[in-house]
Amino acid sequence: MKIRAYYNRYSYNVLIAVEAIFANKVKSLLTALGIIFGVAAVISMLAIGNGAEQEILEQIKMVGVNNIIVTPILQADRASSNDTKSSAATEGNQLTGSKKKFSKGLTLLDAESIKQVIPTVQDVCPIITFNYTAILNDISSPIKLDGTDNTYFNLFDIKLESGTLFHHQHIEDGNPVCIIGSNIKNVFFNQIDPVGKFIKCGQIWLLVIGVIEKRSFAGTGSGTMAISSTDNSIIIPVKTMLLRFRNRALIKSDEVKQASLSSSNAIAPKIEDTNQLDKIIIRVKETQQLTSTAKIAGNMLIRKHNDIRDFEISIPELLLKQQQKTKNIFNIVLGAIAGISLIVGGIGIMNIMLASVMERIREIGTRQAIGASRKDIVFQFLSESTLISVAGGIIGIILGVALSKIIQTMFDIKTIISVFSIFISFGVSVFIGIIFGYLPAKKAAEKDPVESLRQ
Repeated sequence: MKIRAYYNRYSYNVLIAVEAIFANKVKSLLTALGIIFGVAAVISMLAIGNGAEQEILEQIKMVGVNNIIVTPILQADRASSNDTKSSAATEGNQLTGSKKKFSKGLTLLDAESIKQVIPTVQDVCPIITFNYTAILNDISSPIKLDGTDNTYFNLFDIKLESGTLFHHQHIEDGNPVCIIGSNIKNVFFNQIDPVGKFIKCGQIWLLVIGVIEKRSFAGTGSGTMAISSTDNSIIIPVKTMLLRFRNRALIKSDEVKQASLSSSNAIAPKIEDTNQLDKIIIRVKETQQLTSTAKIAGNMLIRKHNDIRDFEISIPELLLKQQQKTKNIFNIVLGAIAGISLIVGGIGIMNIMLASVMERIREIGTRQAIGASRKDIVFQFLSESTLISVAGGIIGIILGVALSKIIQTMFDIKTIISVFSIFISFGVSVFIGIIFGYLPAKKAAEKDPVESLRQ
């Protein structure tokens, strides 16, 4: 019986609170606005943060774990950066007749040496990239031609939709075979199975032995992190690239003629890229060995390149983790700003509820005169602030989810809405409603009923 009596009493107080909210709709809406926008801000900001974190994790997966990337520094870049520093030294060398040091650049032999010499290295993948035009049945399309080996597919977790990887004989003999991306298949072969068919790249006919599975991630591939999409690529063995397409390390007769003409006319010869490889990707056995292996590989390449540092070594996983750390700090700042808006909303509730107490002194006095206790008055006003916060939290959740979807659609920013962010923002909104609603409720309960009825 006591339980039923308590239920009837407090449910009646809640009903009075609901009636008061609907009787002052505009005031209740204005009170809830702070909570609505605060909850929406928390959900949308955390959704942006979660999306950014997911992209970083996808990039780490794409780059591959425990990878080190070696890229060449072109002679033109070295020359432009060292012009001011080395002009006097160069003149001195020329006067004394000293010879400039020469480096062949990044070669296939460098990649093979790294794999054979350094014990902490698990795999080494050489990569050569050129832009070509593929032709088949009067259809032509620009493509990216990559020369590499089967290690490339393991490093970047690239799977085949159909066909097989390169055989040992393909790699060793430089056979004219290729594995094509999904876009190449759609453009040139449509609904036909391309495996076993030929496609012309430049002046060379290549036998298609495999098709790469379409990947959702599409990177530029131009940065040091070596993240690239394979959808528009034709991949061939590295020796096929060097033997049948282009080997930048070989000196052609027309280049010799051009150099002799330039020297006779006192014109500076055009600096060409003589690096055989565009990248060497090194996979280390253990994460702890990344930094030490990178240092050893750098020292070894400097010795092989005649003490010329014409290459750059980067550890993309560390770069991405640093980027993720930066984004996490940014997300904390965004979450803090959104959280402050919730607190501001709570202060708004307290202010308006305090004003409401002053306006409803006669109502409070009347309720006390007909038998309402201080607990009833406290519960009534506390119920009002809590209900406003709950309603604001629900509307804020809907607005936050909608705002996250709008941001993803209009600005192409990936957003991921988590249940945790919804739970936290809603829980905080209710907590704020109770905390900031208690002071006005307590002040209302302390009113003297006689003095209240006189006003």
